[in-house]
Amino acid sequence: MAKSKWPQVKEQLQLVEGWAKLGLTEEQIAHNLGIGRSTLGEFKNKYPEHQSALKKGRTVAVAELENALYKRALGYDYEISRTSLRMIDGKEAKFVQKIRKHMPADVGAIIILLKNKDRGNWCDNPEKQVLDREIFEFRRRIELAWLYGDEKE
Repeated sequence: MAKSKWPQVKEQLQLVEGWAKLGLTEEQIAHNLGIGRSTLGEFKNKYPEHQSALKKGRTVAVAELENALYKRALGYDYEISRTSLRMIDGKEAKFVQKIRKHMPADVGAIIILLKNKDRGNWCDNPEKQVLDREIFEFRRRIELAWLYGDEKE
């Protein structure tokens, strides 16, 4: 029987979390650990600390992306530096020029945020949303009828 690679992987859980934070896929993480994708899946199921490291890394990544999208939706100011060399009295002088710029609000980012954060007021098809709720309630009632029988009989 082959020796488990879990002890080696356990030592690298901080790396796993970091890779998940950077957006690596599970296949890429498995490759970095020197294990197969299926072995990674087994470790996720068998060892909660492994699942936790992956989840924690992804949570941080999603939060950072949401913050960047929010910043882009509102617009922001930023500063760039330009360095130039000039000759003054026969000597080379280095000049650094700081320039403030403005990134305007992005309508696309605004729409994405509103559709995801306030679905009740911002959706493409409100009628579909109402129908989806009704279908969900109907399916829930069917499941209850299957489980507990029809009480009206």
